[in-house]
Amino acid sequence: MTDGSDNTADSYEVTGGDGRWCAKRATLGLAVVAFFFLLAYLVGSKGWLASAEPSLMSPIALTVVGPILLFLLAFAFLARFRRFMLAQDLRMLTALQLWRVIGFAFLLVLALDGLPPIFAWPAGLGDLAIGFAAAVVLSRLLANPRFAGHGGFLAFHLLGLMDFVVAIVAANLTSGVLPGLVSGGITSAPLEVWPLNVFPSFLVPFFVIAHLIALFQFIQIRRSTIRHQPTA
Repeated sequence: MTDGSDNTADSYEVTGGDGRWCAKRATLGLAVVAFFFLLAYLVGSKGWLASAEPSLMSPIALTVVGPILLFLLAFAFLARFRRFMLAQDLRMLTALQLWRVIGFAFLLVLALDGLPPIFAWPAGLGDLAIGFAAAVVLSRLLANPRFAGHGGFLAFHLLGLMDFVVAIVAANLTSGVLPGLVSGGITSAPLEVWPLNVFPSFLVPFFVIAHLIALFQFIQIRRSTIRHQPTA
């Protein structure tokens, strides 16, 4: 019988040498983030993707899907990029989700009659829940890196993605295309212009990509664990 305990322990490492952010990588990363933030600002402030009329699929959704699709394509076809992403620190990726509490802004705008409650309540409370849950998951990772292969870690990142699905569906349903879901003419249209479009156009893709990297690493960890199971 072979003992794979050492290899299994290694598979739960939450950092990797290939994932180090050297000056060149950091500069490139900051440039990419700055580019998409500037793009979000221009799209919102110029109203480039503001809907002319209510629809079930707002044009602003392009700014959500675009960066995520680019990431998935790079991950699928660029081996060096894929290795770098799979070596990112899972503690950092999870800590990023602490910023989800910024979704509290939806509730503030709701209080000012700026967003429909059918969108603001699930989006705001969902983000707050994920932000607080991130603190719990991060503490578990700091205490025991093996938690990265635990079902609780998987559930957190899947729920984080599901929260966005709920928010996106709610935003489209309250765009005004279904008048019965909005009252007083208050729709989700403010999400298509600056400053609120920073959420769908910048923050959502950013957080989604962080979730995806963590999930891809989870899959890698589980595969490694199975591969190093003791064999008779």
